[in-house]
Amino acid sequence: MVREPVDGPPGDPPESSTLAADGGDSTAGVERAFAALLAEVVRTERVAVDSHFFADLGADSLVMAHFCARVRKRPDLPPVSMKDVYQHSTVRSLAIAVADTAPARTAPGAAESAPTAPPDEAPLAGSTMRYVLCGAAQLLFFLGYSGLVAFTTTRGYRWVADGSGPSLVYGRAVVFGGAEFLGLCAFPVLLKWLLIGRWTARAFPVWGLTYLRFWIVKVLVHANPVVLFVGSPLYVLYLRALGARIGKHVTILSRTVPVCTDLLTIGAGTVIRKDAFLLCYRAHAGRIQTGPVTLGRDVFVGERTVLDIDTSMGDGAQLGHTSALQRGATVPGGQRWHGSPAQLTEVNYVRVPPVRCGTWRRAAFGVVGLAKTFLLGVPLIVAGTALLLTRVPVLGGPDGRAPQPVTPGALLLDALVLSLVGFFGFVVVGLAVLGTVPRLLHRLLVPGTAYPLYGFRYSVHRTVARMTNLRFFVWLFGDSSAIVGYLQRGLGYRLSPVEQTGSNFGIGLQHDSPYLSTVGTGTMVADGLSLLNAELSRTSFSVSRTTIGNHNFLGNYIAYPARGRTGENCLLATKVMVPLDGEVRTGVGLLGSPCFEIPRSVERDSRFDHLRSGEELHRRLAAKNRYNLRTIGLVLLIRWVHVFGLTLLSLATVNRDDGVGIALDAGFLTVSLGFTAVYYALVERCMTRFRPLRPQVCSIYDPYFWHHERLWKVPDAHFNAFNGTPFKNLVWRLHGVRLGRRVFDDGCHPSERTLTTIGDDCTLNTGSRIQCHSQEDGTFKSDRSTLGTGCTLGVGSLVHYGVTLGDGATLAADSFLMKGEDVPPHALWAGNPATEVRDHRRRCSPAGTATEPPGSVARPVPSPRSPHHGTTVAEHAPG
Repeated sequence: MVREPVDGPPGDPPESSTLAADGGDSTAGVERAFAALLAEVVRTERVAVDSHFFADLGADSLVMAHFCARVRKRPDLPPVSMKDVYQHSTVRSLAIAVADTAPARTAPGAAESAPTAPPDEAPLAGSTMRYVLCGAAQLLFFLGYSGLVAFTTTRGYRWVADGSGPSLVYGRAVVFGGAEFLGLCAFPVLLKWLLIGRWTARAFPVWGLTYLRFWIVKVLVHANPVVLFVGSPLYVLYLRALGARIGKHVTILSRTVPVCTDLLTIGAGTVIRKDAFLLCYRAHAGRIQTGPVTLGRDVFVGERTVLDIDTSMGDGAQLGHTSALQRGATVPGGQRWHGSPAQLTEVNYVRVPPVRCGTWRRAAFGVVGLAKTFLLGVPLIVAGTALLLTRVPVLGGPDGRAPQPVTPGALLLDALVLSLVGFFGFVVVGLAVLGTVPRLLHRLLVPGTAYPLYGFRYSVHRTVARMTNLRFFVWLFGDSSAIVGYLQRGLGYRLSPVEQTGSNFGIGLQHDSPYLSTVGTGTMVADGLSLLNAELSRTSFSVSRTTIGNHNFLGNYIAYPARGRTGENCLLATKVMVPLDGEVRTGVGLLGSPCFEIPRSVERDSRFDHLRSGEELHRRLAAKNRYNLRTIGLVLLIRWVHVFGLTLLSLATVNRDDGVGIALDAGFLTVSLGFTAVYYALVERCMTRFRPLRPQVCSIYDPYFWHHERLWKVPDAHFNAFNGTPFKNLVWRLHGVRLGRRVFDDGCHPSERTLTTIGDDCTLNTGSRIQCHSQEDGTFKSDRSTLGTGCTLGVGSLVHYGVTLGDGATLAADSFLMKGEDVPPHALWAGNPATEVRDHRRRCSPAGTATEPPGSVARPVPSPRSPHHGTTVAEHAPG
């Protein structure tokens, strides 16, 4: 796809003369200017002011994004956002809606004075020396820590294996496994207090000594096995040990562990659902900024939410699903807010009645969880590994005790046998277990019944959710016809009657209960759908059916709740908030958070409709199924080769007890991680034949698309191990990303590596994404996206395809930058969909004191140090 030029053709009248010629009738002047610009974009001679952008002119969102970019380049015209375009879909209605916001024109020859960013917001110049030294120090720490863990683990397993008889082996497994588990849990807490003490609100540059201490604590906190207890009172105790101030009866289901825990305050009875970000820090313009997140009593935080630093919620407040609090935002006590950025709503997100759930029940649940871990889970893992040490000849020798010298051939043979049995045994046994055990457990739950938290049925519900959300099989079968059979017959989804497309579901899908999930006939789902079958309150939970209607299309990263108010033939755009109130929407598209209506489809998206029915569909679907079947076989082979390589490394490591063996133990994790990164990068480049991808518009039944979606099968979970280090940039370059110098990547994910360009000194936050494609019904589109020098992507933000961010531009937390947008240099864009935030830089008085921007409101934010006092922050009014 070729990007159209955004400058007007030679010979256009001077920009400032267009409106000036109309005297007092500014609306007429804006109308004529809009019509002229739109005619250039859609490449027609004239555009009628009453023509509908989508129905009459055949435009789509990408075309209109180019129109908005041209308008923004005209200083005499009011800015236009995509939301304005969708809500006012003719030139006349758009001109009337935005004419009042036209900027004041400056006199000829007068220079515009740009506001100056405050010191902690301006992009920070990078230092290559600091970058390199920090990376070296991070590598040394990782070598030391992983070596210590590997050395003690190997010696412990050998001690367990020396036990005579099952009872002694089990006893030693309990002792050693429990001691190592406690050590892994306690060490991050101890190191946090030694290196940091108490976190305070501050800003410091990345790649420095302060950042190195921050990174060490962050890595250990996130790698702590206590994360396995998310959803249990034990997890709350762990956060308290790290310095968080958390009240009684708090339920936290998010697996994203807060880092600057001393800045986190949570009142009693608060519920935080999964996939919520409240890190108490963010990366911005080459700095780490830490700040408080304060939640009062009985607060509810929904799914797929982001709470930026310096945010707070009063007692009894609610933040809905797919929502965000931008920096400085406050939700007053008792109010319900939703959206990105959040705004006032009447929707109640707590829909399950309370039941009796006291302290003793919570304590008993935690004790039982500990007992299962220390007496069952950990000993089984340790004893199983010890069994390998005594039964595999290359490990334990002929007598099962002392390892003997082995030939390379024997080493390869043992690695081959172990990897084949282990990997394909997991596939076969895993499918059998997933098809039976969760189905039997689910029978113990009655839909619509309120059960107490932390009881037997809560444990059953959590077990079902964990088992059926195993990502491997969705990754394996997704983007193929096989995913329908896996979901319907294996997990219990209700999909009948199935209208097979070959791409019914992507490779990212999760749910609370698969047995209460219904997806209608003809519906297609992209990656990242989360079906919310569970309702929670501070004391109770219930499960209920979540139903998606027929002939829908769902974009990426959508949280669909039970009782969602959408029916048949809807398009739910990427990151959309599904409505929970109002009439049931049918035959429309929904975009944004909170959502608004857009056209369900446009003429340009119907070019491949002839491939979706009849004999042509049958022929092409059969060809796609054959290709996808080969893909499944290929990715199984790729994953097994990786397992074989790790097994071979492990056997070579544990076979020696001399100094070389100790060195091999110490470097095992590092070498394994390096092998994984290089191996999968080589796999992806081989799939593309070492050539970059090219922008495309094609049908999902085009062989190019089959090749493209195969690339999404390349595993990428190991990328997280490199977050916040210079080595992440090396990995991205291996995958083909065009990357500048000193980029700070704290957890970004570009889906199409060779279509992504990232400039020098960019700052990419946790959970951010650069997605250079979209799949809308049966049409696939891709294009390049470019980030200029010094750009910042906020936590949980998403950049779509065909996007350009100018130098120093910022995309705020949880924002969705739509396809085709052109962000000017040093601009701040925020929201879902993202729009420019004008006057976002705080203006300074001559004395140097910051003042609030025009149109902002001052709200008290409770101080985390004292609940009776507050500080004042400026926050833009919603809308």
